[in-house]
Amino acid sequence: MFDDFLASDLSEVEQAVRAAAAAEIMPRYRQLAAHEIVEKKGPHDLVTTADRQAEEHLTASLTALLPGSVVVGEEGVHADPGLLEHLGGDAPVWIVDPVDGTRQFVHGDTGFATLVALAHHGELLASWTYAPAQDLMAVARRGRGAFLNGEPLRAGAPEPGKPLEVAISHYDFTTDLEKRALAGLRTDGVAPRPCGSAGLEYLNIARGRLDAIAFTWENAWDHAAGLLLVAEAGGASTTLSGEPFRIAGGNALPFTAARNEATVRHILGLLAAAG
Repeated sequence: MFDDFLASDLSEVEQAVRAAAAAEIMPRYRQLAAHEIVEKKGPHDLVTTADRQAEEHLTASLTALLPGSVVVGEEGVHADPGLLEHLGGDAPVWIVDPVDGTRQFVHGDTGFATLVALAHHGELLASWTYAPAQDLMAVARRGRGAFLNGEPLRAGAPEPGKPLEVAISHYDFTTDLEKRALAGLRTDGVAPRPCGSAGLEYLNIARGRLDAIAFTWENAWDHAAGLLLVAEAGGASTTLSGEPFRIAGGNALPFTAARNEATVRHILGLLAAAG
């Protein structure tokens, strides 16, 4: 059953992602009432009715498409951290961030996305990055490339002689040790800036509009879709230890993803030297 599902074109997954956004997210875009916005851990960590309803919608539709699969989503894990155990289990796993960039969504900006990835035994197999307010749908499948609205994506290489544009974890969400490591990117030839939606920053790398990211957190729902998208667009990634990012956690942080291997090595060296 699982092999047959992977052999299909998976267009039904894209339809499910679009349907969840159309039903639960976009009707609330720029229409949120105060009671529909809740702080989780602080004023910068928000959840809305759209996040919760979209994840419930996706949980129902994705598990129906692939019987026996499970969902590990941001909101579900917030309610039940035990769901994270599925990332290392035997069942196929849908990794879901219903609204990546909730702050942007709350403020009425277009920089938010719905992220879905399919993994099995820790291996990323397919991903969907959908920015409904921008009409962008990026799809990646392991070994089959990455596409944006049906057109192939190639990350390419940074332009020689120009500072590397790098999106980094926002300092409000970093420890002193992490700040010290990220400070290594404040050097000649690198232009760091705080990240927006993680999923859209990965898309920017895959499109060749951003050179790299350097992030200090490892929530699978923030990174799974984007890491596969970048890899299938020809980019690369690694953790501070030089090992691949593990979606089940336990990574050496910070980690980086970039348009090419040379940029990954350069960013990793700067992070390691500063940390």
